[in-house]
Amino acid sequence: MTDNAAKKHLRVRFLHQIPLIVALVVLWMLLWGNVSVLNLVTGLVLAILVTRVFYLPPVDLTGRLHPWHLAVFVGTFAWQLVGASFIVAAQAFGRRPARQNAVIAVQLYTRSDLIMTLTAIALSLIPGSLVLEADRANSILYLHVLNTPSLEAVEKARRRVLLIEHRIVLALGSHDDLERIGA
Repeated sequence: MTDNAAKKHLRVRFLHQIPLIVALVVLWMLLWGNVSVLNLVTGLVLAILVTRVFYLPPVDLTGRLHPWHLAVFVGTFAWQLVGASFIVAAQAFGRRPARQNAVIAVQLYTRSDLIMTLTAIALSLIPGSLVLEADRANSILYLHVLNTPSLEAVEKARRRVLLIEHRIVLALGSHDDLERIGA
């Protein structure tokens, strides 16, 4: 690699990390509770230090955001959150014996780290399911799911995971992600 190409690569890598640095500085200021020049400078120094010492692979942001699909995802997520809360509460306080639970593996369609992470976060926030492990290399999420007495219930949980992934991809997935889900 030539010296000029190496400099260009470092510059591009730094430009990709600017949103992360800005987020870390904002987080630093929120932790201290005020905006001051000292907090800005120390936050900036720490953010740069953290991004250099604890290297993270770059997250490819597509720059694509579809407002309608984002609104659909947020609305259905809120509906699932409320509905699942009532179902889990009813199971917790019901007189029936403990129901059968399952650990399931769900093969995601996309290969994007961002989509996989957002899907895992959404699933973990909805009561009744918890992401136990994420196999990044193979795009597989392993979940613990409550109340799965039959294979049909397991398949329904698997379809719910893929539907959440589908909605997230429609909201902000790349063109490659859209092709993988068949949209």
